[in-house]
Order: sequence, then structure tokens, then C-alpha cells
Amino acid sequence: MATTYPVPVFHFQVEWGGKRIGFTEVSGLTTELQPIEYREGSARNYNVTKMPGMPKFSDISLKRGIMVEDNEFFAWITTVKLNTIDRRDLTISLLNESHEPVMVWKVSSAWPSKVEGPSLKSTGNEVAIESITLVHEGITVEAA
Repeated sequence: MATTYPVPVFHFQVEWGGKRIGFTEVSGLTTELQPIEYREGSARNYNVTKMPGMPKFSDISLKRGIMVEDNEFFAWITTVKLNTIDRRDLTISLLNESHEPVMVWKVSSAWPSKVEGPSLKSTGNEVAIESITLVHEGITVEAA
């Protein structure tokens, strides 16, 4: 009998409208429902009713190693003009051993709110990592 295991987190890809899809880390795939509290003044119980309210989505952070002549993160954030921005839909796929998606997060209307360069250190011995923080208007999750 074969044993099944949960899918590991280290094999994934991000389609974000840029050339390079290789990232070292993706975080912030969070959706929550903000509760609405309601109580009528004439209610016999002294507690509030909690109802589901509007959804709230966390900012998404993407990290990757800096490559020579690749400035796509900064180029994207500089598209911001007064009340206009290059919004993009993203697809984040968790992949199996055959490089096929097993879980897919679809992010709608994302745009960069922050681009962060690496921490430079004269005694460092690691890859230079850049990150981008994205705000968006929603996530849907699909199991493949």
C-alpha cells in the first residue's frame, strides 16, 4: 500500500507578467473574513451576533535573487502615476515532481506597493535577494 504525503513547499512557480518566473519565496497567501458584530438593544441575551463581513487579503511578498540586467521589479513600480498603475493578474502554482500544478492561487489586479533591494554586507556570503510587495483585490484557490 502506497503512503501519501503532503506536498512540499519548495517546488513552485509564479506567473506575474514578467520574464523570469523563478522566485525563492512567496508569502502572504492569506484570506480572512472581517467579522461584523451586531446586537439589538432589546435582545434578551447580553451578547453580540457575529456575522461574516467583507473579505480582507494580505499583501503578497515575492523574493528572488538579483540577476545582471534584470530590473523588472523597479520598472513595474515606476509605472505608478497619479491614480494609474499597471495592474497584473498573478498565478502562483505549487508543483508536483512532474512539474504539474497541484494547487493554484490566482491573484487579481495586483500592483507593487514596495520594492526592496538586498542588504549589502562586506563580509556576506549569500546571494543578493530583492523583494516586491504586492497589494491586490482578491485570491482564489484551485486544487488541480
